[in-house]
Amino acid sequence: MISRPDFMGKQIIFIESDSSKKIKFRNSNFTVIDENNKTIIQHSFHKIFIVFVLGEFSITSVLIKNAKKYAVPIIFLNYNLKPYFSVIPDNKGNFLLRKKQYSNDNDLEIAKNIVKNKVSNQIDLMKSLRYKTKNEKNNLKKAENLLFSIDKCLTSQELLGIEGNVSRIFFSIYFKNLNFQGRRPRARDDVFNLLFDIGYYYLFNFIEANLELYGFNIYYGFYHKLFFQRKSLVCDLIESFRCIIDKKIKKGFNLKQIDLNNFDMKNGQYYIKKGFHKKYSKFFLEEILKYKEDIFLYVQKYYRCFVKNKDIEHYPIFYISDKK
Repeated sequence: MISRPDFMGKQIIFIESDSSKKIKFRNSNFTVIDENNKTIIQHSFHKIFIVFVLGEFSITSVLIKNAKKYAVPIIFLNYNLKPYFSVIPDNKGNFLLRKKQYSNDNDLEIAKNIVKNKVSNQIDLMKSLRYKTKNEKNNLKKAENLLFSIDKCLTSQELLGIEGNVSRIFFSIYFKNLNFQGRRPRARDDVFNLLFDIGYYYLFNFIEANLELYGFNIYYGFYHKLFFQRKSLVCDLIESFRCIIDKKIKKGFNLKQIDLNNFDMKNGQYYIKKGFHKKYSKFFLEEILKYKEDIFLYVQKYYRCFVKNKDIEHYPIFYISDKK
């Protein structure tokens, strides 16, 4: 398992392809070369935590073998910044951890902790707004009452209902005056929902890479339902951190870092125009890097609490209000 100092020295790599580039393993380095075999990018595998690759590259089996050896996930993205293929160095040797996952009887309490964390962050972001109408103040009070009711939930379905109700209040208040019509996952029928999907994809893969450090079965969660090929545990733990992306998108619009002219629509879905993919990848990845230590320590503490059967009050909490 990786230590905190080692993790803080790790990097996130983002590279964009064209027809003349290839990725190779060379002298313990992750290397990008051009058609003349000239090195364009070179990073030691020892210093990389995760790699995002935009577009199509030629890769070798030697690269894949060493990515797994050095435990470096490589995520391939299409030109809408959606992952389509991954090389994940899964750690399946921690069988005691996985056995505990399958026999755990504390799922609902852990789920309550996650949802309370998410709702608390949404409430903090709403409270951070300077001006609120009377109706918005009333809805904020409803969200606070829903937060207090989480401990009384007897099923995950009740939790889902509370989470959904608070999220509707949150999006309507926090993104007011920005012509936001509501969150619709994977619909991409406006620029907002496209950006949410992209930001959450990057965050999802970063959290998945952290979970893989410990050997969790990421398909076996405690809150989200189990579906074929659904990484339910990642879906669970991302909830506490979605506020990072929410806050960044709002700030990006307010500071005019997001330009609607960078987007277009095809077949009813928005996409990023050619030449602007790196801009929005950098937009989200730089923000996630600000919180990389928080995410690492959160997953580390979750692992320790889970395997040691700690009481729920010892489980990790991430507060967006603690970060400037």
